Amino acid sequence: MSYVTGLKCREADCHEEYPNQPIHICEYCFGKLEVAYDYEAIGGALSRKLIERRAPNMWRYRELLPLDEEPTVGCDVGFTPLLRARNLERALGHSEVYVKNDAVNYPTLSFKDRVVSVALSKAREFGFDTVACATTGNLGNSVAAQAVQAGLRCFIFMPADLEAGKIVGTSIYGVNVVGISGNYDAVNRFCTEVADRYPWAFVNINLRPYYAEGSKAFGFEIVEQLGWRAPQHVVAPMAGGSLITKIDKAIRELARVGLIGEAHTRVHGAQATGCSPITAAVKAGEELFTPQRPDTIARSIAIGNPADGFYAIDTIRHSGGWAEDVTDEELVEGIRLLAETEGIFTETAGGVTVGVTKKLIEQGHIPADESVVISITGNGLKTQEAVVDHLRERPIIEAEADAFDELLEALCALVGA
Repeated sequence: MSYVTGLKCREADCHEEYPNQPIHICEYCFGKLEVAYDYEAIGGALSRKLIERRAPNMWRYRELLPLDEEPTVGCDVGFTPLLRARNLERALGHSEVYVKNDAVNYPTLSFKDRVVSVALSKAREFGFDTVACATTGNLGNSVAAQAVQAGLRCFIFMPADLEAGKIVGTSIYGVNVVGISGNYDAVNRFCTEVADRYPWAFVNINLRPYYAEGSKAFGFEIVEQLGWRAPQHVVAPMAGGSLITKIDKAIRELARVGLIGEAHTRVHGAQATGCSPITAAVKAGEELFTPQRPDTIARSIAIGNPADGFYAIDTIRHSGGWAEDVTDEELVEGIRLLAETEGIFTETAGGVTVGVTKKLIEQGHIPADESVVISITGNGLKTQEAVVDHLRERPIIEAEADAFDELLEALCALVGA
């Protein structure tokens, strides 16, 4: 049974309603559309026990996701680990830190597997045979992999100079990969034109209202994995700005349908300094952001004109959270810190999130005695170029035990052991 009642405009002074269609812009005010649900009916049908009896994937929360039928794509996506990061706690001087690790998500090691499974399942419901997207890397990886699984024709449009790992991670599936001269914002503008010419399912354009809802599962899982308890703080990376709004929406929805009590989670946004239109607006006290030209190694979140930037700013403010950014050097240190304390290798977006969490704790925005969840959204194997010049140099010795004895003696002397 579907609990979707249609689409509605997100603008506070509009809220125009639409039926379920592959559209994303309000024709009256040009605001963004989002999925609407019958929360009263969901509250009567859904319970913690029902959810807990279901398979460990994102579809255990299916009543709060926007499909009319059972999912046909990405049926095993989600329910990634939420880890108590005790070593990281000590490094940060904090009492309760968790890491939500979508770097091990199926099938392409990023949180984008969630949104794509929803978008492609919805594309099938609408009868599309071709899917496409504009991407900074992770989205393209996931659309390509899941399109192949679903038997859908696929076109991926990406900046021509994207990291090699992201290009290989999409091209390997044998789909149509097209490099575009320019940054992601140029690719996105290009795709908007293409979407007007071809009857395809663009997951982050005409299917965006449905696609974005997949991110809510990230938030649902955090709450359930904490024992049906909302954390006091969540830190999430911001690219287009959608993820942070959907984590907040997920927690509010769980309270609305009676699965948890009233929640007061503060949501904090993280960006790289070289592309930080949302954090700049929050810190300046502005309601609107000023687009920026990206200049950062955090390519996966380098969107200078974020589609949901306004809503991200609004979410941060209303939740009582904050926004901060880190330099490329600080994000590399964030990657290393997470790896050296918790054994998790995250990509550049995760380095941003860890680095920003450290700053927010130091600044007092996250008190040391309040729980915080750090959102890790992608795997470091995709962006190895970012850290390869920042690793400890490995010694090379002859294959002789005496040579190792000398090395070990030198190493012990170096650390005073």
